[in-house]
Amino acid sequence: MAGLGVNIDHVATIRQARRTVEPDPVWAAVEAELGGADCITFHLRKDRRHINDRDARLLRQTVRCKLNMEMSLDEEIVSIAAELQPGQATLVPEGRQEITTEGGLDCQSHAERLREATRRMQDAGVLVSAFVDAELEQIEAARAAGCDAIEIHTGRYANARTAVEIDDTLAELKEGLTAGLDAGLIVHGGHGLTYLNVAPVAAMTGWSEFNIGHSIVSRAVFVGLRQAVAEMKRLVAGRAAE
Repeated sequence: MAGLGVNIDHVATIRQARRTVEPDPVWAAVEAELGGADCITFHLRKDRRHINDRDARLLRQTVRCKLNMEMSLDEEIVSIAAELQPGQATLVPEGRQEITTEGGLDCQSHAERLREATRRMQDAGVLVSAFVDAELEQIEAARAAGCDAIEIHTGRYANARTAVEIDDTLAELKEGLTAGLDAGLIVHGGHGLTYLNVAPVAAMTGWSEFNIGHSIVSRAVFVGLRQAVAEMKRLVAGRAAE
């Protein structure tokens, strides 16, 4: 059964909208763990648009389940991660103008930088995952760079609207999952997954973890974060929400 990683970035986004101190993403991590989260995920971006250095430091000190730091290959961020030593580092592409991560990391084009960042993270005792599209070439490039895991970008599936598109993108995810496992990698999934679309993906055998943020935080507005996490965890486990 796959674990559930809860991305708390959107809690920090609400805080930054008023440039105040609440809601606190560190408190959100506690509520997520109480709801059954197996992993807390945060993205320390170069521009610090939501999570900041204070958050990252306190999350490292307080989170009791696995802490997953999403990060770019930027030298400053790699150095911070090596010092912080989260349980896992997920290497992602990062663009100044993007609203959210728009696709997988190009592991082929950034092979040398990826290999060096992976080495530094692993030397610090951090498990390394690369966020990739479900493409065989990118999965192989992540493996060749020494990554321990990959997180397959599920955005194309999440954005599919017709039955044909949904079937095609599910087939792509299945192929990527199989390729990752065959390469000896731990395989995660994430991006755009919701309470309404996660079940067909979670039904595939082999996933280790799903990282989900926006949908959980949106649901939490109405039912609270602890319950929202518990509901998503039941769906990831293949059980209907109560």
